[in-house]
Amino acid sequence: MTEEDIYKGYRGDAKKKLIDLNIKVWSDVIIKSTRGTFKGIILPRAETEDDKHIVLKLHNGYNIGIKINSIMSVKEVGYRKGHYKIPESEFPKDSNKPNVTLFGTGGTIASRLDYRTGAVIPAFSPGELYGAVPELADICNLKTEKLYGIFSENMGPKQYITTAKAIGKEIESGVDGIMIGHGTDTMHHTGAILSFMVQKSPVPIVLVGSQRSSDRPSSDAALNLINATRTAAYCDIAEVMVCMFGQTSDHYNLLHRGTRVRKMHSSYRSTFRTIGDIPLGMVTSKEFKYFRQDYNKRRKDREVTIDTAFEEKVAIVYYYPNMMPDMIESLIDHNYKGIVIAGTGLGHVNKPLYKPIKRAIDEGIAVYMTVQTLWGYVQMYVYDTGRDLLKIGVVPTENMLPEVAYMKLSWALGHTSNLEEVKKIMLTPIAGEITEREPHNGYIILQGGIPEVDQFVSKHMR
Repeated sequence: MTEEDIYKGYRGDAKKKLIDLNIKVWSDVIIKSTRGTFKGIILPRAETEDDKHIVLKLHNGYNIGIKINSIMSVKEVGYRKGHYKIPESEFPKDSNKPNVTLFGTGGTIASRLDYRTGAVIPAFSPGELYGAVPELADICNLKTEKLYGIFSENMGPKQYITTAKAIGKEIESGVDGIMIGHGTDTMHHTGAILSFMVQKSPVPIVLVGSQRSSDRPSSDAALNLINATRTAAYCDIAEVMVCMFGQTSDHYNLLHRGTRVRKMHSSYRSTFRTIGDIPLGMVTSKEFKYFRQDYNKRRKDREVTIDTAFEEKVAIVYYYPNMMPDMIESLIDHNYKGIVIAGTGLGHVNKPLYKPIKRAIDEGIAVYMTVQTLWGYVQMYVYDTGRDLLKIGVVPTENMLPEVAYMKLSWALGHTSNLEEVKKIMLTPIAGEITEREPHNGYIILQGGIPEVDQFVSKHMR
């Protein structure tokens, strides 16, 4: 065993500490420190991390960092050599089960915790996924294809177009459902653009990810993957959807329409919420429950419309008080073709922006207004500010979410530069991005401290 294997990732003072203690990576240890006694497995470290901590995987599954200058003693009680590859076993095939394709776009789609070593091992091939989440074999015949491997913040037109075309190819080949493993940070952006690029699908198209990695006891990865697979294989809804945790407990997943969903919390497992509407439904281990009936239903044909038009020179501008005109002027000077404004209230910006906005419109740039409140409609005819912007030529987008308006405007401008044609495309609903009204239960915020909410939470969300 080389020194690199023994002290994998450790350097400087942390490496010296391990040498002094005669302890190596993958040692099962009892560490006594000034902060208490900890039992677990010493894990490798990323070489870019500091040299002041030793990382320990506790026996409960969580990882902690222990400062080396707080360590009083270390006792080795065992050693578990790390293995980084999952032994593959053939994914069972059953002609009576539906066929599902999982596309990978980056990150860890699924992973398995090696309980013998404490390592987290990425899994992607059908054989690896079978080892990581064996329940998948009870649902379908699974095929996987890695399209690319990037963080979700690096998703862009190239990836959207590649994904849409891959979806079309799989549908034509006869697949019964499609999953897309995706990072959660921009999943709602991808859900929106695929809703426009992939129309009239005969099968479900399900985006799925996880908020917490599989080495954490509270990981949502396995349940999300199981329920997304079940949705792709059997659900009657043939639309682009996001399938993620419905609540903080491991009870069910919600199915959100791709144009009405948004990530609303940085770390909660139930981060994805349908905005200004209600979810399409929910999925559990036993059933689908459909909340509405106005969805596109699964069909037996193989017909699908793939339309991958996209104009890259489009921007979202999030208005804030005292925004200067040069914010808009810069977009004009850099030849942007479209601007989506997330305005205040009913769709407002300050008066200093009127002149550059008018210049933008006069120079043939499409300018659309959304609301940064997220819930509610743009209603620019109520106050003078809105009326002035309407007169200039700003187009309100009803209750389209800002990110959805951005994606749709990029898609519309990919078809034509004629502003009247663009307006017609923008204001014609395609995939539920504009609704006639928002339902009474499409806006619920469980704000603590309010008596009736506290009473509800104490009964139903323990």
